[in-house]
Amino acid sequence: MEDHNQREREALYGPMREEGVFTWDWMYGEEYALYDIHLISPAFREEIAMATERLGQIFTKVVPVLQRAEDSLLLELGVPMQALQAVRIVVSQTVPTVIGRFDFAQTTEGLKMLECNSDTPTGIVEAFYVNGRACRHFLREDPNEGMERQLRSAFSKVFDAYRAQGYDTDSIWFSSLDWHEEDKGTTLYLLDQSGLPARFAALEHLRVWQDRLYVKENEELLPVDVLYRLHALEKLAVEQDEDGYPTGEHVLSLIALKKLAIINPPSAFLIQTKALQALIWNLHDASEFFTEEEHAIIEAYMLPTYFENRFAGREDYVTKPIFGREGGGVMLFASDGTLQEKDQEEFYWEQPMIYQKRVELPEITVQTMKGIYAGRLLWGSFWIGTEASAIVARVGGPITNNLSYYLPVGIDK
Repeated sequence: MEDHNQREREALYGPMREEGVFTWDWMYGEEYALYDIHLISPAFREEIAMATERLGQIFTKVVPVLQRAEDSLLLELGVPMQALQAVRIVVSQTVPTVIGRFDFAQTTEGLKMLECNSDTPTGIVEAFYVNGRACRHFLREDPNEGMERQLRSAFSKVFDAYRAQGYDTDSIWFSSLDWHEEDKGTTLYLLDQSGLPARFAALEHLRVWQDRLYVKENEELLPVDVLYRLHALEKLAVEQDEDGYPTGEHVLSLIALKKLAIINPPSAFLIQTKALQALIWNLHDASEFFTEEEHAIIEAYMLPTYFENRFAGREDYVTKPIFGREGGGVMLFASDGTLQEKDQEEFYWEQPMIYQKRVELPEITVQTMKGIYAGRLLWGSFWIGTEASAIVARVGGPITNNLSYYLPVGIDK
């Protein structure tokens, strides 16, 4: 039976591996992409798209205000000192990020947003490419059909916005860690989908020299005008050369001086911080800033989130680092303060934490190469430009991490 399952799985993922587009169906020696498909109703597909667009409106409204705010507020939200001027650069008032992803829990009270990865989301190849292949394999309708066009359109719009502001846009590079299979594969896929005349450069080949960013190729320095980077701004802020020179801070200063155009744009970083969820909920609690309709959106799709623990003795809660990714640094508590689940990764523990009402991810059973697995289902919904876009499903433990399974999704007619 196991040999049969292996052959079936290989029939789906083998060709994608050979094409070189999706090569990480196994990661760290473990199965990542499942040979299974989860069916959803057209109504749920519509609901998650609506939640994505409505939440997008909320974040889009807040970002321009933050870009004009005092440094003290931005620092409180976790923006590194080195990035304070860079995040104030306005590329588009109406498109705060090019590629974002909202993560949702499907609860008895409807969809609830857990976080928004607006700076460097992954799961892109799985949603926009792999899911369609899986749906064809399983003879199901793809909920993400045709949505690659949104990627090209969003890249084109941000590129045009930079050009209209007088930026140099001749030399375009897409960059990630060269050794990281998923990051590099995702970056190359986006380069292909963007429609831009761009090239790939490993992050380790980027150089700052005389107030300009370059790619070092052999012994030649090639200028970088526009940079798509699958590399988080908060990491960039603290990066140094081997001799201790603050390279990352220098790159951020180039962004602030409009000598470098970046994608996602600087405004995306303001949405990335989970502290923003606490700020939005605080404004909602106080019935301030938002319209009646916007308050209803926040109430419907967001979770009570605070800078301090207001849940102790009242209800279950979660603590999360403001820039954590892939479940890093997350802890789940009972209302009496008993720790019930803790992320086992070593990263993000030094960061400020937010406190959020805890909701349970729904239970689901899926087929793996080791047999039936009972896990928890997390939904990702991409927010491309200003539009709801492709969805992606992950299955793991109570805290979804980077080893959680990817599960293809089809429409159940």
